[in-house]
Amino acid sequence: MGKPPRSPLTREGILRAALALVDEEGAAALSTPRLAARLGVKGPSLYNHVSSRDEIIDGIRELIAAEMDLDASIHPWTAAVDSWARAYRAAIAAHPHAIPLLAGRPVRSASALRGYAAAFDVLRAAGWPEDHLMPFVQSFEYFLAGSALALVDAPIALPLPDDELPPGLDPFLNAPPDYRDIAFDAGLAALIRGFQATLDTLRTATDR
Repeated sequence: MGKPPRSPLTREGILRAALALVDEEGAAALSTPRLAARLGVKGPSLYNHVSSRDEIIDGIRELIAAEMDLDASIHPWTAAVDSWARAYRAAIAAHPHAIPLLAGRPVRSASALRGYAAAFDVLRAAGWPEDHLMPFVQSFEYFLAGSALALVDAPIALPLPDDELPPGLDPFLNAPPDYRDIAFDAGLAALIRGFQATLDTLRTATDR
């Protein structure tokens, strides 16, 4: 019997294979030869669908951004942001090796830009001034990226004998199994409360 026919290449199939390659082998593994080999084709075949490695990285951002759901129908705005933050964390935590590829790159993917637009719409409807929208969203992204990376940290362990450890490390060494989730919940709640207080201050200043 001959080999079964290979599925035709598509842009989405290439991008999903690229994301799977990064998930399994890390950011450094992403190259067109490695990706072509994974798909069982020659490198030039990819360029019928994607123009460059940079476009593949932008496509990876699209796939991850599509997993971050901001439900603008949730009210109040604080609940919508809380829901979005949890979806964002889950999406990034599912693909932590992609973060080095995305960090520092301009956002060009349509999915990511639509996500920003949706977030800005939710904040505008809540009364946030235009000049506060990007700083607000960026603050959350800083927090969420860090919390997502913490999910893949190695378990706490110190390569020191007990008699060389400084005193007072019990909270560090005996942290509960879900301490990362506890830290995330506490940090997210504090961030939302802080921004709610900022919005209340801005409204008071505007009403004067």
